[in-house]
Amino acid sequence: MISDHYHPWLDQQGQSPFVIHPAVIAQAAATSAVLTGGRFQLGVGTGEALNEHITDSRWPPAAERLEMLEQAIEVMRRLWSGDLTTHRGTHYSVDSARLYTLPDNPPPVYISGLGEKSVELAGRIGDGYICTGPNADLVKLFRESGGAGKPAQGGLKVCYAEDKADARKKVHRLWPTQGIKGEASQLLPLPRHFAQLAEMVSEEDATTSTPCGPEPEVHVKAIQEYVDAGFDEVYISQIGTEQDAFFEFYAREVLPRLR
Repeated sequence: MISDHYHPWLDQQGQSPFVIHPAVIAQAAATSAVLTGGRFQLGVGTGEALNEHITDSRWPPAAERLEMLEQAIEVMRRLWSGDLTTHRGTHYSVDSARLYTLPDNPPPVYISGLGEKSVELAGRIGDGYICTGPNADLVKLFRESGGAGKPAQGGLKVCYAEDKADARKKVHRLWPTQGIKGEASQLLPLPRHFAQLAEMVSEEDATTSTPCGPEPEVHVKAIQEYVDAGFDEVYISQIGTEQDAFFEFYAREVLPRLR
């Protein structure tokens, strides 16, 4: 699972891949699906000012962004049909576009959401749902809104290290943004603005939802919360550079306990 941010939340987080107009996303997603033999899933959401302001366009309110998201998905699915597509919508226009490199089946579109309206949209038109917290109520709402039988994916950040204190410090340095409350993540335009808010985040707040250190039971408990909340798949991201050690630890200590 790879994020699609133009900017990272903080400069020290480093990488930030691809975000752009839905017609271009449709082409990129179709090509990715072909290259992976149909194993590509496209995750979409209502966006963040952090990424969208770079085209010098206004940042619309949440209700309008939901309209934009629904229209963007419509545009992409029409293009994935392989037909010549012209679209004159409220938010997006496409003029005589056709995709020639197409997978056998259109890429599934998974919609992320933490608010009720986003979750309801995911259930109504999405092929699946993405959430970054083990919230059983949101999974239930997704199912009741048309998502019954569709996958629900959870995302969890962890920090494996041999020393728990070192792991907590690493999370506080690299991902203090997890401790920022409210709507800031949708509204702030630059990494430095997140850095300013992150200065007020304590180590305790930064690590509240993040398993840290070498105790497998701590990691198992965090993953089990997603399972108990009704998620079908859980994607786990290691914070920091100790990626090989993380995979070895999970293969040896964590996954056998879960199974």
